[in-house]
Amino acid sequence: MKLGYKYGKALLLAMVLVLSLLVAGCDQQKESKDSSSGSGQAQVETSAETKQAANDLITEVNVYFPDENATGLFPERKSVKATDKSKYKAAMEALMAGPKDKRLTSVMPGKTQLLWVKMDKDTVKVNFDENICRSFRGGSTGEEMLVGSIVNTLTEFPEVKQVQILVEGHEVDSIGGHLDTSKPLKRMKELLRK
Repeated sequence: MKLGYKYGKALLLAMVLVLSLLVAGCDQQKESKDSSSGSGQAQVETSAETKQAANDLITEVNVYFPDENATGLFPERKSVKATDKSKYKAAMEALMAGPKDKRLTSVMPGKTQLLWVKMDKDTVKVNFDENICRSFRGGSTGEEMLVGSIVNTLTEFPEVKQVQILVEGHEVDSIGGHLDTSKPLKRMKELLRK
Protein backbone atom coordinates (compact mmCIF):
# COMPACT_ATOMS: atom_id res chain seq x y z
CA MET A 1 0.00 0.00 0.00
CA LYS A 2 2.79 2.41 0.88
CA LEU A 3 4.59 1.65 -2.37
CA GLY A 4 1.50 2.47 -4.45
CA TYR A 5 1.02 5.68 -2.49
CA LYS A 6 4.60 6.79 -3.26
CA TYR A 7 4.13 6.08 -6.99
CA GLY A 8 0.84 7.92 -6.99
CA LYS A 9 2.39 10.88 -5.24
CA ALA A 10 5.31 10.92 -7.71
CA LEU A 11 2.89 10.66 -10.64
CA LEU A 12 0.80 13.54 -9.29
CA LEU A 13 3.93 15.65 -8.81
CA ALA A 14 5.07 14.89 -12.38
CA MET A 15 1.64 15.87 -13.77
CA VAL A 16 1.71 19.17 -11.87
CA LEU A 17 5.18 19.87 -13.22
CA VAL A 18 4.13 19.11 -16.82
CA LEU A 19 1.05 21.33 -16.48
CA SER A 20 3.19 24.15 -15.07
CA LEU A 21 5.55 23.92 -18.02
CA LEU A 22 2.65 23.94 -20.47
CA VAL A 23 1.11 27.01 -18.85
CA ALA A 24 4.49 28.76 -18.83
CA GLY A 25 4.95 27.93 -22.52
CA CYS A 26 1.54 29.37 -23.35
CA ASP A 27 2.36 32.55 -21.44
CA GLN A 28 5.63 32.91 -23.34
CA GLN A 29 3.85 32.51 -26.69
CA LYS A 30 1.30 35.13 -25.67
CA GLU A 31 4.03 37.53 -24.53
CA SER A 32 6.00 37.07 -27.75
CA LYS A 33 2.87 37.75 -29.82
CA ASP A 34 2.13 40.85 -27.72
CA SER A 35 5.67 42.17 -28.04
CA SER A 36 5.89 41.40 -31.75
CA SER A 37 3.06 43.83 -32.43
CA GLY A 38 5.34 46.60 -31.13
CA SER A 39 9.06 47.05 -31.66
CA GLY A 40 11.06 43.84 -31.61
CA GLN A 41 14.10 45.72 -30.29
CA ALA A 42 13.15 45.24 -26.63
CA GLN A 43 13.09 41.51 -27.20
CA VAL A 44 16.52 41.60 -28.89
CA GLU A 45 17.99 43.71 -26.08
CA THR A 46 16.62 41.36 -23.44
CA SER A 47 18.07 38.41 -25.32
CA ALA A 48 21.48 40.14 -25.55
CA GLU A 49 21.36 41.01 -21.84
CA THR A 50 20.50 37.42 -20.98
CA LYS A 51 23.41 36.13 -23.07
CA GLN A 52 25.75 38.70 -21.44
CA ALA A 53 24.63 37.69 -17.94
CA ALA A 54 25.19 34.04 -18.82
CA ASN A 55 28.74 34.86 -19.98
CA ASP A 56 29.54 36.95 -16.88
CA LEU A 57 31.60 35.12 -14.34
CA ILE A 58 33.18 36.01 -11.09
CA THR A 59 36.93 35.96 -11.46
CA GLU A 60 39.28 36.13 -8.52
CA VAL A 61 42.39 38.18 -9.26
CA ASN A 62 45.32 39.53 -7.29
CA VAL A 63 45.48 43.30 -7.56
CA TYR A 64 48.78 44.84 -6.44
CA PHE A 65 49.13 47.88 -4.18
CA PRO A 66 52.13 49.35 -2.36
CA ASP A 67 52.23 49.73 1.39
CA GLU A 68 52.44 53.27 2.79
CA ASN A 69 56.26 53.12 2.81
CA ALA A 70 56.44 51.89 -0.80
CA THR A 71 58.63 48.94 0.15
CA GLY A 72 57.01 46.79 -2.52
CA LEU A 73 53.71 45.62 -3.98
CA PHE A 74 51.37 43.45 -1.97
CA PRO A 75 48.56 41.35 -3.46
CA GLU A 76 44.97 42.00 -2.50
CA ARG A 77 42.54 39.33 -3.69
CA LYS A 78 39.51 40.84 -5.39
CA SER A 79 36.45 39.37 -7.06
CA VAL A 80 35.59 40.94 -10.38
CA LYS A 81 32.51 40.28 -12.50
CA ALA A 82 33.46 40.06 -16.13
CA THR A 83 33.31 38.07 -19.30
CA ASP A 84 36.43 36.30 -20.45
CA LYS A 85 37.12 39.22 -22.83
CA SER A 86 36.55 41.97 -20.24
CA LYS A 87 38.45 40.47 -17.30
CA TYR A 88 41.53 42.64 -17.98
CA LYS A 89 39.46 45.82 -17.85
CA ALA A 90 37.71 44.58 -14.70
CA ALA A 91 41.11 43.96 -13.06
CA MET A 92 42.22 47.51 -13.94
CA GLU A 93 38.97 48.93 -12.55
CA ALA A 94 39.63 47.01 -9.33
CA LEU A 95 43.11 48.56 -9.19
CA MET A 96 41.70 52.03 -9.76
CA ALA A 97 39.11 51.52 -7.02
CA GLY A 98 41.94 51.21 -4.51
CA PRO A 99 42.66 48.70 -1.77
CA LYS A 100 40.35 47.65 1.04
CA ASP A 101 43.30 46.82 3.30
CA LYS A 102 44.16 49.97 5.29
CA ARG A 103 47.85 49.07 5.27
CA LEU A 104 47.98 49.48 1.48
CA THR A 105 47.67 52.65 -0.57
CA SER A 106 46.09 53.54 -3.88
CA VAL A 107 48.46 54.27 -6.74
CA MET A 108 46.33 56.00 -9.36
CA PRO A 109 47.00 59.73 -9.54
CA GLY A 110 44.25 62.33 -9.39
CA LYS A 111 41.27 61.88 -11.64
CA THR A 112 42.86 59.28 -13.91
CA GLN A 113 40.36 57.49 -16.10
CA LEU A 114 40.71 54.14 -17.76
CA LEU A 115 39.80 54.54 -21.44
CA TRP A 116 40.12 50.97 -22.69
CA VAL A 117 42.00 47.70 -22.30
CA LYS A 118 42.74 45.32 -25.20
CA MET A 119 44.52 42.02 -25.55
CA ASP A 120 46.85 41.77 -28.56
CA LYS A 121 48.54 38.35 -28.82
CA ASP A 122 50.34 38.00 -25.46
CA THR A 123 50.31 41.74 -24.66
CA VAL A 124 47.61 43.73 -22.90
CA LYS A 125 47.41 47.35 -24.00
CA VAL A 126 45.96 49.55 -21.28
CA ASN A 127 44.97 53.09 -22.22
CA PHE A 128 44.54 55.88 -19.65
CA ASP A 129 43.56 59.50 -20.10
CA GLU A 130 46.21 62.23 -19.75
CA ASN A 131 45.54 62.64 -16.00
CA ILE A 132 47.77 59.66 -15.29
CA CYS A 133 50.76 61.84 -16.31
CA ARG A 134 49.39 65.30 -15.51
CA SER A 135 48.35 64.42 -11.93
CA PHE A 136 51.33 62.21 -11.08
CA ARG A 137 53.21 63.74 -8.11
CA GLY A 138 55.63 61.00 -7.07
CA GLY A 139 59.31 60.44 -7.58
CA SER A 140 61.05 57.43 -9.06
CA THR A 141 59.77 55.08 -6.35
CA GLY A 142 56.20 56.30 -6.75
CA GLU A 143 56.37 55.82 -10.49
CA GLU A 144 57.82 52.35 -10.06
CA MET A 145 54.95 51.46 -7.69
CA LEU A 146 52.34 52.82 -10.14
CA VAL A 147 53.74 51.05 -13.20
CA GLY A 148 54.43 47.89 -11.20
CA SER A 149 50.86 47.82 -9.89
CA ILE A 150 49.47 48.00 -13.43
CA VAL A 151 51.89 45.49 -14.95
CA ASN A 152 51.80 42.95 -12.12
CA THR A 153 48.01 43.06 -11.84
CA LEU A 154 47.55 42.35 -15.54
CA THR A 155 50.28 39.69 -15.71
CA GLU A 156 48.40 37.76 -13.03
CA PHE A 157 46.53 36.29 -15.99
CA PRO A 158 48.80 33.51 -17.33
CA GLU A 159 48.19 34.38 -20.98
CA VAL A 160 49.45 37.95 -20.45
CA LYS A 161 53.21 38.09 -20.88
CA GLN A 162 53.64 41.86 -21.08
CA VAL A 163 51.77 45.14 -20.71
CA GLN A 164 51.90 48.27 -22.88
CA ILE A 165 50.81 51.43 -21.05
CA LEU A 166 49.24 54.03 -23.33
CA VAL A 167 48.06 57.58 -22.66
CA GLU A 168 45.25 58.87 -24.86
CA GLY A 169 45.97 55.98 -27.24
CA HIS A 170 49.69 56.76 -27.66
CA GLU A 171 52.86 55.23 -26.29
CA VAL A 172 54.57 57.48 -23.76
CA ASP A 173 58.24 57.55 -22.83
CA SER A 174 57.41 57.80 -19.14
CA ILE A 175 54.57 58.64 -16.77
CA GLY A 176 56.63 60.75 -14.38
CA GLY A 177 60.02 61.00 -16.04
CA HIS A 178 61.77 58.18 -14.18
CA LEU A 179 60.75 54.86 -15.74
CA ASP A 180 60.71 53.91 -19.42
CA THR A 181 57.19 52.94 -20.51
CA SER A 182 57.74 53.34 -24.26
CA LYS A 183 57.83 49.55 -24.79
CA PRO A 184 55.75 46.69 -23.38
CA LEU A 185 56.82 45.71 -19.87
CA LYS A 186 57.14 42.20 -18.46
CA ARG A 187 56.14 41.19 -14.92
CA MET A 188 58.10 43.16 -12.34
CA LYS A 189 58.76 40.28 -9.90
CA GLU A 190 61.38 42.21 -7.93
CA LEU A 191 58.62 44.47 -6.54
CA LEU A 192 56.38 41.67 -5.24
CA ARG A 193 55.97 41.08 -1.52
CA LYS A 194 53.74 38.75 0.47
